[in-house]
Amino acid sequence: MSGSPPEDRGATAASAVHTYAQLDADRAGRTGDAEVVYGAGKTPTQVVELLRSLHETHPDRAVLATRLDPAALDLLAHELPDAELHLVARAATLGPLRPPRGRILVVSAGTSDAPVAQEAVVTARVFGAACDTVHDVGVAGLHRILAVRDQLADADCLIVVAGMEGALPSVVGGLTGVPLVAVPTSVGYGASFNGLAALLSMLNSCAPGVVVVNIDNGFGAGVFAARVARNAAAHDTHIDPRSPPA
Repeated sequence: MSGSPPEDRGATAASAVHTYAQLDADRAGRTGDAEVVYGAGKTPTQVVELLRSLHETHPDRAVLATRLDPAALDLLAHELPDAELHLVARAATLGPLRPPRGRILVVSAGTSDAPVAQEAVVTARVFGAACDTVHDVGVAGLHRILAVRDQLADADCLIVVAGMEGALPSVVGGLTGVPLVAVPTSVGYGASFNGLAALLSMLNSCAPGVVVVNIDNGFGAGVFAARVARNAAAHDTHIDPRSPPA
């Protein structure tokens, strides 16, 4: 690539073709957000190469790799020392975060939901929104979620993460009209069926306006919530939510 004429280097970077993958370098231009490396099923070397290529294509913003196993995290620490490793979220970021627009609150039912909740937090920040958290406010102690009602109302979008019977999003959805995306987790005993019980409960929520993503999909929830928050901020400040950072 270094021997390419200057006018050809952009095209070469945009193609970003490897023997095993072809990166979508134009996604940021179409959607406002760069492609993300999904680490599951990839070798540690592939994760490093793909994250490095994304960073070279988008040096002005953080790029993200998710669902990383310990071997991939170890190799990233060695090969890309500037990368920030998020061990609980099983994720890594490389490059500067964009100035945040809009605010998200991630609400998790229990400590066991932390990996999924933190994946949502890291994703939301990479995708351009400010993000705060409230932990361990499950329905077994309703006083805990009632104590943070003001924080719920102040957010532009809520991410509510819960396993077991998955009741927390319905409770939160009955306390506030803030846009809410529910994330069922695979936390629970046998009849939770690895998150299926929580998923079905959230899909059948009596609280109107609850949007549901797939089981353990903190990433999908983070993307959705960040776009909602960015658009809310854009309407307040007349900023195009797809525009690059200042």
